[in-house]
Amino acid sequence: METSKSLSPITRIIKYTLIDEVQQRSFVIMFVFCAICVFLIRGCYQGNYMVNGHSLDAGTVVRALSKMVFHIISAGVMVIAALLSMRIFRRDRNEGMQSCLLSKPIARWQYVMGKIIGLWVLSVLFMFILHSIVFLTASINLNVFMPEYLVASLLCSINLLFVIIAMLLLSLLMPDIVAFLCVLGVGIVGLVADGIAAASHSQIAQAIVPQSGGHPQSDWAWWKTVYFLWPKLSGVQQMASSLIESESFHGFASIYPFVNVLFYCLILGALLFKRFRNEDII
Repeated sequence: METSKSLSPITRIIKYTLIDEVQQRSFVIMFVFCAICVFLIRGCYQGNYMVNGHSLDAGTVVRALSKMVFHIISAGVMVIAALLSMRIFRRDRNEGMQSCLLSKPIARWQYVMGKIIGLWVLSVLFMFILHSIVFLTASINLNVFMPEYLVASLLCSINLLFVIIAMLLLSLLMPDIVAFLCVLGVGIVGLVADGIAAASHSQIAQAIVPQSGGHPQSDWAWWKTVYFLWPKLSGVQQMASSLIESESFHGFASIYPFVNVLFYCLILGALLFKRFRNEDII
């Protein structure tokens, strides 16, 4: 009984958040524009690509192209999720909705939880619909059925949760645009670091860079620690996209990015609830 009483206000705030965001003209424009852009790629699914005079298999073409589009959509929706979360607290405060809701028997944690879940559900649906367009295009044009594509989309939803929680927290601590740039910087730094790490383990890099046998490896321990602990947003995308090509997971290292981002969601979520509890409501 007490659980249902706690969930009822959260459900109402989730519903209000979804309706409020969907009614925003900017959201409608972004969604329509993204859907049109994804729909226009259907011309690339022709299955008649040639490499060195040899015709490529339709499945190979579809999976390679779909994997590239998968990363573009996942990264793009993370940016959109950050934009949606950037001003939501400020807008509710300026419109008086925040004080109106919290003047009722609604706890602050319920308000914050409703906002997080509402934005998360909206962002996940946004990304899932765009990925579904790619899935249907591949299925209809070339009869290549990839249910793992939709599973990969759901796995990337943890990235959206991280972005939303981080944006809501930072928007309480600094100007909105600075908070947005900070979250964007986290993603870019992680992407560059993963790219450098992948390049350093390639055979070409190992052949070019001489192996230093006399220098202690402890000099690089600090950088390795930072890289290991940095939010693995791009790592989650790589893990999810590996399902598209039916690649198998290899131990804890394969699922570590997901565990890493989930851990950050829990820590940042706790900090967000604590910070909003001390926020002045006008």
